[in-house]
Amino acid sequence: MLSYEKELDIDNKLHNYLKITGILHNVFRPQKTLKKTRIKLYNTLALQVLLYDSETWTIKARDARRITAAEMKYMRQTAGYTWTDYKTNTRITKELKITPILDKLLEYKRNWVQHVNRILHNRLPRVMKHSSPTGRRNYGRPLKILLDT
Repeated sequence: MLSYEKELDIDNKLHNYLKITGILHNVFRPQKTLKKTRIKLYNTLALQVLLYDSETWTIKARDARRITAAEMKYMRQTAGYTWTDYKTNTRITKELKITPILDKLLEYKRNWVQHVNRILHNRLPRVMKHSSPTGRRNYGRPLKILLDT
């Protein structure tokens, strides 16, 4: 589901991501499934759901924390750790040989910007990227109009 409200879009994508990782955890238990298999399923199913249309997101610190927490919840289960084992996120990602979602998201954004720079000058994404407002704003409080009263 695409949305023009980015916060709502991130919430929906994160919710669907958590549902998929929960299903993966229930169906492919860490004790009975190889780590390699769980990571392949994760990259194929869950990661794509979260990162679809993420090139245009404005990631705030709150969103970054939530995304990282959701990712590490699944990765800790895959590695066989609980949150009480005091293993850092970087140690778990190095052990499982994966790149964090936020790094992939930044790579997607970089690729999108490079794509926009390559397209023709008269196409809308390129025009919007290189446009800036003209004129000046009025000083002081905005004028009241009939709809504001």
